[in-house]
Amino acid sequence: MAFTDPLTVTISAVPVVLPRVFAEGAETKYTSADGLVSVSANHTLVKQGRERHLLRIDHSKLTANPFAPTENVKVNMAYYSVFDLPPAGYTDAEALAVFVGFNTLMTATSNALTAKLLGGES
Repeated sequence: MAFTDPLTVTISAVPVVLPRVFAEGAETKYTSADGLVSVSANHTLVKQGRERHLLRIDHSKLTANPFAPTENVKVNMAYYSVFDLPPAGYTDAEALAVFVGFNTLMTATSNALTAKLLGGES
């Protein structure tokens, strides 16, 4: 089963539409018209039958080159989330409950823990 096509992600209050550009087997990719934002999902089996489910966003932008401020340079970043599950023992609902707890931790109080993480705290 596939995600909704197109996906829409809102970054800094700007919605970005991401139509599906690739789908083969257990991998799918959605990319913005300008190619600066993409979301990909894939599902793989790894050692000892473990399943990995990955959702990733890649974001690119043009910014001033710190070594030549009159020139622009393309930079990029990525954020991804991975579920790493054993072959048996967790239902989808149980894995979702662990995610909800983690997501609540990361987003509580206006994303305070995430901001601290990005600031180098641990």
